[in-house]
Amino acid sequence: MPNEAMSPTVYDMAVIGGGPGGYTAALYAARAGLTVAVLEKTAPGGQMAATGVIDNYPGFDEGVEGFALAQRMQAGAERFGAKTIWAGAAAVDLAASPRRITLDVPAGEAGGEVLARTVVLATGASPRRLGLPEEQALTGRGVSYCAVCDGMFYRGKTVVVVGGGNSAADDAIYLSRICKKVFLVHRRGSLRAAPAQEKALAAGGVEILWNRRVAEILHGQTVTGVRLARTDAPEAAGEQLACDGVFVAVGRVPDTALFAGQLALDEQGYLIADETTRTALPGVYAVGDVRQKPLRQIVTATADGAAAAYFAGEYLRQG
Repeated sequence: MPNEAMSPTVYDMAVIGGGPGGYTAALYAARAGLTVAVLEKTAPGGQMAATGVIDNYPGFDEGVEGFALAQRMQAGAERFGAKTIWAGAAAVDLAASPRRITLDVPAGEAGGEVLARTVVLATGASPRRLGLPEEQALTGRGVSYCAVCDGMFYRGKTVVVVGGGNSAADDAIYLSRICKKVFLVHRRGSLRAAPAQEKALAAGGVEILWNRRVAEILHGQTVTGVRLARTDAPEAAGEQLACDGVFVAVGRVPDTALFAGQLALDEQGYLIADETTRTALPGVYAVGDVRQKPLRQIVTATADGAAAAYFAGEYLRQG
């Protein structure tokens, strides 16, 4: 008698992205008895894994190394039965029943797909970089993209914030309470931030350097300063500014291209979902940095993951 073809596994939940939001969703869902697959293309943790020391995550009195925390989150979810699949998503059909996720695998390797009744989108967002050749090597050694995360390391020191929008103004105001001196470098002659923020910058003693861009980050083992160029007079000689750190706040790039046309995005490209994390498609949830939200931190991502698991479980019980 010929063997019957085996039916493919249909998970209760598939999580695309193994950052803090994704693994928290997997933890809560698996602990509730759901079958869960987490798709992660590189390593657990997302941006968190690249952070040297995290000292604002609850429960660690001396801080915790980012990759170590990521591994703990992965292990916690897998302890309750969540499965990690080391592959990204090449394509998704979020309206199908069950949802279909085509795996992104290296050329020449066998592909495949993951089927699931619910999907949690946790693909994250990356800081927009300045594009300087030394920038990546100095990340964590004087270059940062998160003032709230790393500001305390620069207490009593001099720092430069790059940008002119709300985020840059907020970062400069926040750092002015910690640092000895804060310079805000903006390529235009006026801020895009709200007028009230400009007043707050002045009250905090932030010095705004108008019509300038960072042309080079000066460094030894760590950042020692920046070389600035004029945007209103490109022929003018550059100027050097000594500093201990550079905080880049020129926007973020959400990883949502895969979902365009299937889910609504805001004008910055973030997935539209409220505090329940539910998107316009029933059974599809957006968590962490990929979601439209006012604050992007590890704790807000984990909170999203818990919410997504709760509402996914509710959706499955109703279906």
